[in-house]
Amino acid sequence: MRIRIGDVAQDDVARVAGVSQKTVSRVLNNEPNVRAKTREKVLAAVQSLQYHPNLSARSLASNRSFLVALLYDNPSQSYVMETLTGVLDACEPRNFGMMVKPLDSNAPDIAERTMSLVHKRRPDGLILTPPLTECGELLRTLKDRGIPFSCVLPHDPAENIGVTMDESAAACEITSYLVELGHRRIAHVTGRMSHSAAKWRLDGYREGLRLAGIRYHTSLVVQGQFTFSSGVMAARTLFASRKRPTAIFAANDEMATGVMWEAAHHGLMVPNDISVCGFDDSPMAEQVWPPLTTVRQPNRDMGRIAADQLLNTLEGGEGHMRTVPYTLCKRESTDSIVA
Repeated sequence: MRIRIGDVAQDDVARVAGVSQKTVSRVLNNEPNVRAKTREKVLAAVQSLQYHPNLSARSLASNRSFLVALLYDNPSQSYVMETLTGVLDACEPRNFGMMVKPLDSNAPDIAERTMSLVHKRRPDGLILTPPLTECGELLRTLKDRGIPFSCVLPHDPAENIGVTMDESAAACEITSYLVELGHRRIAHVTGRMSHSAAKWRLDGYREGLRLAGIRYHTSLVVQGQFTFSSGVMAARTLFASRKRPTAIFAANDEMATGVMWEAAHHGLMVPNDISVCGFDDSPMAEQVWPPLTTVRQPNRDMGRIAADQLLNTLEGGEGHMRTVPYTLCKRESTDSIVA
């Protein structure tokens, strides 16, 4: 098939590079087993001719969509946008498009809904984000149907390709940091407990207390939903207790911001009266005052890596499970306890 954009066509690239049109297609599709020198010649011809592939014609010629779908069920807009941007970072240089689709991970027919999306939109592969990565029926259905997919923070990293991070270790470190500041009554606002991230972060909080020889109290743990409003409500509960905590670790930045809002409503100064920290290092962490101590989870990088692993498999290579590091960001929302 002759693919033409303006006055430049794929056969023009082949002529200038001195190769066949098939070789040009293989290079443009990032297929393996093309000699480096040949690839360089084709790419040099593409640049000199200012050639841009016609993705619609490319799809027709190969019976592929060159489209990946990012699926999510997460109330945090900043998380979704960061992950989406990372997926785009991976797709654009490899001439893949992307679509984004929210799905309810609690829907009893989640597998059927996903397969309906695959049949209607025909993406070449899927990128799943938590808590969709924990839907056993969905994962089994995709594997049984041979649908390529990659996972961000799956419940079972060894069983999938994509990207993960040691969230328990990160939560343990931020809890230990609060202990180093002298805090002993440290509360935790959890995320949705159906979400593995909430469990991992709670586990890390408990381990941080254990390492410091501090007893775990259920009264200092309040259920949240990974939303600002749930952080407000959780803080309201904690501040109503007879002996309020001196520090609160929320399982994400949105809830931590809600905690800070409720602290102000109660006339409490952060960090003079109470230290607050979160998790994710979303943009709001440096937009609030005081800036939020948090764990930097590189969501954009994770989206890019998950997409890269999927695209590797779609282009005939191998996908792997990659682990990314976290960073503890110490800012002004936490301080030493005043005796």
